[in-house]
Amino acid sequence: MLVKMEAYFDGEYWCARGIGEDIFTQGESLDELVENIKEAVSLHFEEELDKGSLLNILILSETEVRGVAKVATG
Repeated sequence: MLVKMEAYFDGEYWCARGIGEDIFTQGESLDELVENIKEAVSLHFEEELDKGSLLNILILSETEVRGVAKVATG
């Protein structure tokens, strides 16, 4: 089973919410968020995991790139 999560930085914390699933978690760092996502998904799908199902998590994120300027060519 593939679980899709959307990750974003809200200005203070890294947050993630399930796409099509009622899952939400956050962390102070991106590494902490990934660990919290694993835990939240495991808890949400606890019955499926107990039955031997394998879960894969896909984390989707948008990254804003600021300050793009024209590059001089010569």
